[in-house]
Amino acid sequence: MVKSDIDIKDFKKLMKQLTDLPNLVMKKAKPEAKKNTPKNKGYARTHTNLRGKNTIYSNYDYAGRLDDGWSKQAPKGFTDPTIDFIEDEIARQLSRIDWWQEV
Repeated sequence: MVKSDIDIKDFKKLMKQLTDLPNLVMKKAKPEAKKNTPKNKGYARTHTNLRGKNTIYSNYDYAGRLDDGWSKQAPKGFTDPTIDFIEDEIARQLSRIDWWQEV
């Protein structure tokens, strides 16, 4: 059997970091989503925003077409590249968290 002593302060710090992770990642994902959105006159990028703390919302009629690859600027759309960014950012942020500290 392995016994591990975890300091309550370290545990609380870890829980805070994990709790803050979704908001941190979404703040970084919003500009990435805008960057992945094709730009003609800028309307689509201007109308891509956060709704609440964790939903990126594309508020224009032709968002579905753009996301389906209608634009040559973004043949893969903007959702899949943004999701890839979010997954990578989560991995980066988790690697920065001190999971275990020696007691």
